[in-house]
Amino acid sequence: MTRLRMLHVSDYVGVNRDDPIRFYSIPVLGRLYRRRVELCLAELNGGDRILEVGFGSGVTFLNLSDLYREIHGLDLTADVGMVQRLFQERGIETFLRNGSVLQLPYPDSCFDAVLLISILEHLKPQEQPLAFHELARVVKPGGQVVYGAPMDRPIMALFFRMLGYNIHEHHCSNERDISSAARSVLKERRILRMPGPIGLLGGIYEVGHFFKER
Repeated sequence: MTRLRMLHVSDYVGVNRDDPIRFYSIPVLGRLYRRRVELCLAELNGGDRILEVGFGSGVTFLNLSDLYREIHGLDLTADVGMVQRLFQERGIETFLRNGSVLQLPYPDSCFDAVLLISILEHLKPQEQPLAFHELARVVKPGGQVVYGAPMDRPIMALFFRMLGYNIHEHHCSNERDISSAARSVLKERRILRMPGPIGLLGGIYEVGHFFKER
């Protein structure tokens, strides 16, 4: 099983208060947050160059540095300079930009893999096909697109409301919207579902593994 390698939660910088890094130190919930990342990381094959869309605080970067020669990242709001410096001080060079998945500022076929963890659900359903056309454009033939997205479950909405977080103010698409758009552009390798604590609540998080045909 892939294990998420992390800095101390307090070390992460460059993100606003909506970044989920604050949840990683909460008992039970923190384990679920780490596990969803681990499931996504376990799907990656490694290679020369990866793009993470929505890298946030860079919580995946320690693991990605073991798998890829170059780590590229795109994020709407993260402070690129602060995040780059944090990892550069630890010997990890990153190539980070601000921007949107709907208009990726990269040439065609330049990445071995693209990773998106809890990003696509923030797009409107009608934006999903455009996002996947952009992802397919920048990944190499045979390359991977791996994403993670929360499953639309009433029990999870209630759980987050208890934490003071209205999930429906932020999640515009569900896992079905996302997987349907992915299948319209890419080839499916597999869909995985993460169960809730000790197997309760059924699936609460979905990981999609797709690839671009050669």
